[in-house]
Amino acid sequence: MKKVLIIDDEEKLRTLLARIISLEGFEVLQAADCKTALKKLEQTVIDVILCDVKLPDCNGVELSKNIKDQYPLSEIILLTAYGNISDGVQAIKNGAFDYITKGDDNNKVIPLLYRAFEKVELAKRVQHLEKQLGEKHSFDNIIGKSKVIQETIDLAKKVAETDTTVLLTGETGTGKEVFAQSIHQASNRRHKNFVAINCSAFSRDLLESEMFGHKAGAFTGATKDQKGLFAEAGDGTIFLDEIGEMALDLQAKLLRVIEMGEFLKVGESKPTKINVRIIAATNRDLQKEIEAGHFRQDLFYRLSVFQIKLPALKERVADIELLATQFMQIFSAKAGKKIKSISPDFLQALKLHQWPGNIRELKNVIERSVILSTADKLEFDTLPYELKENIAQTKKSEKNFSAFELASAEKLHIQKVLNYTNGNKTETARLLNIALTTLYRKIDEFGL
Repeated sequence: MKKVLIIDDEEKLRTLLARIISLEGFEVLQAADCKTALKKLEQTVIDVILCDVKLPDCNGVELSKNIKDQYPLSEIILLTAYGNISDGVQAIKNGAFDYITKGDDNNKVIPLLYRAFEKVELAKRVQHLEKQLGEKHSFDNIIGKSKVIQETIDLAKKVAETDTTVLLTGETGTGKEVFAQSIHQASNRRHKNFVAINCSAFSRDLLESEMFGHKAGAFTGATKDQKGLFAEAGDGTIFLDEIGEMALDLQAKLLRVIEMGEFLKVGESKPTKINVRIIAATNRDLQKEIEAGHFRQDLFYRLSVFQIKLPALKERVADIELLATQFMQIFSAKAGKKIKSISPDFLQALKLHQWPGNIRELKNVIERSVILSTADKLEFDTLPYELKENIAQTKKSEKNFSAFELASAEKLHIQKVLNYTNGNKTETARLLNIALTTLYRKIDEFGL
């Protein structure tokens, strides 16, 4: 039930208001002074407060500011016997919903209450959605218990607390945008906008317009002003994906944004000031791009103040089962199926695959298998051909190599131990009683 608190030292008026409001189906609490009111606010959640301006122990205009600071979702309607413009202006500045005169505006109280409740409900929905968004993009929702992914998450958590520019590197499909959103949600900019743009999705001219906006008439087809994504991000975070695809002249303009905190709209001569955090990402080797003359070295140094390399899926075999199970649950729910588990040979095939498309590829494989599945378990026969072939090749190796084929036996044994340790190379080297460098050389030699 919606709750109203009436704060007024005039008992007759307070009682009358309480009776009228309770007839509307609201729960009404009363307080004769500021001290009592604050105690009631501590004890229960109040939606709307009707407060007299002149109270025995405080001023209602000042009290409204204190209440809004502590209980931002509550709305306050101030009542006064002697209305004046300065008090009314200050009340609104302090966060009051409205300011009305007793007696003259009595017929406004109930409609005002309903409007105030609408605002409270809207604020609560927004808060709930923000909470859901924060939970969805929190670091806790990044799946993986392998050492390499946990170390990556720890790095991202540390930089999230700062305003430092971040460069995320790694292969395609490793989850760079997921990390960018998690960094934003863990930062002090979490209540501001998060805007993402893929730099490879636009031509050079369109990308400049998308990023910085343009004035009407700046070029053919520019019939009206466009804000641009940097301005849209405001004091929040902008994520520049595939930064390595950006044209050199645009890189110079981005460098100005980082160094000067300002940019020029297309067709405008006056710079726009901006306070935005930049997170960039690339699957390219930017050092090689610099050597080839495709990327500015000064921009690279500005972007890579804090660089985080996201591990490829083949480096975190221990997380494959967790990820596959999560995707299985998501897609089986979407498809209206009750798939509860993954068969051992299906899982083994996943662990043997090299995953050039990383998490994105795994997600697609699981979705395909869920669509094809007719049982309550993901079975081997629903896998794509190339994953089935991994198992076939392994079984063939186990069956056909001779006692004299030492390399084949060595390769098979290393693969088995890697599977046993879920891809943990340090543990694999320990169990094989060889140096870690030797293991890496063998993995490269055998193409594991």
